Amino acid sequence: MGHRLSKIYTRTGDAGTTGLGDGSRVDKDCLRVDAYGTVDELNSHIGMVIAAGVDTCIAQQLLDIQHDLFDLGSELCVPGYSAIDEAMIDKLEEMLDAHNAGLPALKEFVLPGGNLAAASCHVARTVCRRAERIAVSLARIETINPPVIKYLNRLSDLLFVLCRVLARQDGQTEVLWDKNRRQTQREKE
Repeated sequence: MGHRLSKIYTRTGDAGTTGLGDGSRVDKDCLRVDAYGTVDELNSHIGMVIAAGVDTCIAQQLLDIQHDLFDLGSELCVPGYSAIDEAMIDKLEEMLDAHNAGLPALKEFVLPGGNLAAASCHVARTVCRRAERIAVSLARIETINPPVIKYLNRLSDLLFVLCRVLARQDGQTEVLWDKNRRQTQREKE
């Protein structure tokens, strides 16, 4: 394989446009660029979750997801190209079911936080939701492969479950929203 990038700066984007994978040029703030840029941001946050310290099984699953997200981003970068399929979504659902099986039922909302891995995973989850929203907006004006949106939706669900799993690492617990905290504070005063 040849060199993908022999020169990092090209100056071709200095006027506010960028090249898509099919060679066409678009404004840097168009929805397609926003979509694959947000997927890239998500991929970076998943790298932070791995770096925060997770067990080997979860680290490998997240690494596989990072590869999927690179494929998904390339699909968004090249109009008409498809890389995401239903089998990839099925794989996410299998992981989701396996991780969720050992968790207690939720009775309150979970606040983003806990340990570093769980908090990092919450950031990844929210960026995933944003990527999904942008992909939905893009799908209203351009044709994209429907499994892209489904993949991002399922991934955000998986990331939420992983937040719960990671919060329990080393005997810790997740942070729950206390809807009565203001009332309790007033009673203490």
